[in-house]
Amino acid sequence: MVSVSEPEGPAAAGPVVGVDIGGTKTSAGLVDPSGGLLAVRTRPTPATRGAAEVVRTAAELVRELAELAVPGGAGAVTAVGVASAGVIDSGRGVVVSATGAIAGWAGTDLRGELSRELGLPVAVDNDVHAHLLGEQWRGAAAGRRDVLLVAAGTGIGASLLLGGRVRHGARSVAGHAGHLPVAAAAGRPCPCGGRGHVEAVAAGPALLAEYRRRTGAGVTHLAEVALLAEAGDSVAAIVLAEGASALGSAIGGLVNVIDPEIVVIGGGVAGCGAPWWDALREAVRAEVLPALCDIPVEPAVLGGDAALLGAARLVLEVET
Repeated sequence: MVSVSEPEGPAAAGPVVGVDIGGTKTSAGLVDPSGGLLAVRTRPTPATRGAAEVVRTAAELVRELAELAVPGGAGAVTAVGVASAGVIDSGRGVVVSATGAIAGWAGTDLRGELSRELGLPVAVDNDVHAHLLGEQWRGAAAGRRDVLLVAAGTGIGASLLLGGRVRHGARSVAGHAGHLPVAAAAGRPCPCGGRGHVEAVAAGPALLAEYRRRTGAGVTHLAEVALLAEAGDSVAAIVLAEGASALGSAIGGLVNVIDPEIVVIGGGVAGCGAPWWDALREAVRAEVLPALCDIPVEPAVLGGDAALLGAARLVLEVET
């Protein structure tokens, strides 16, 4: 156990540890109060062994970093922030619902269990919200107070910062942008069980499946499709552009409602290159109101570090 008295509210000083729990890997970073990422440790997530093992793995990573901060461990790390997949009640630190990527994850009292394991104060939020906090602290949206972040990967999620605060919604579900209806997805089944949602045509698996359907090619990763588009494969370029246009249309609608200072795009699909980005930005411009036509639409810049920094920020006093 790391011995430290629990502060009231966020820790005023550090270092702290930010933890990012995903279905395949769990990472932890030692972060100083200025946002410096001092060290990172990663292990496979024991997803099939249940929530208790996942929490134990996270705690072991925190202890490794505490030992690194001060040999002997005690007293250096003041708090732990956690970013997790799933719908997270950040007020209680509980996983409200989740996919089956981690066995038994829904219902886990993540804050309570990890705090008892470590003897440290713990704060918890959804991983996309943590990505936004990281990018707004030290990344593409640094210093902005009204930000829309969209994460396009296996699914499509979003997070909204208004007035310097992440908005979670009344039921902690805010940010599920992948389930906005778009014309391009009409009738298409969505992983959520609905139909016609943008995730059905713009997420990574949907783009890969569409390219395979049109060509019969045996490609297995979206990165291959992006390389083919770059090499002049017209079908690959069209598939990427169509998916990006559908997503851009949805984002443009959100921009009309929210009026953010900047839109930041992260996730693996955002690495698909110029055909994807050109179509995305064109679709956003076509959808937004004239007063919003100059909205910046920029790539996230922190990569995997964003969630670690954002998680750490949950337990640090950071001026926004």
